Amino acid sequence: MGRGGKRAGAGRRKGAQNKATAQRERDVAKGGDTPLDYMLKVMRNPRADGERRDRMAVAAAPYVHPKLASMQHTGPKGGPIQTVDVAKLKGMTNEELDLLERALVQIGIVDGDPGREGCEEV
Repeated sequence: MGRGGKRAGAGRRKGAQNKATAQRERDVAKGGDTPLDYMLKVMRNPRADGERRDRMAVAAAPYVHPKLASMQHTGPKGGPIQTVDVAKLKGMTNEELDLLERALVQIGIVDGDPGREGCEEV
């Protein structure tokens, strides 16, 4: 008899819907317009009252355009963002730049660019 624990393929798959959610979505699909569809139709109707169109636009906006989160940018360990005067790198050879990049990766200042995807000839 099994003792529990993790097993490959066990449990509900990520994103799988339960029966109630799946049934609700089937009912909505059969019923025609969703509330969002209705709001967008009113908003786009040139014959509708302007104030009503504005209210529908405000009501529909969160479902169409995600609210942007406030972000604070910081450097390592919450400190200031480190900057580099790239003019100082102009005279370095590619070998010197590769050595510098490896050193910065090793001490954790940068993540690196092993495939040189972002590399421009200096």
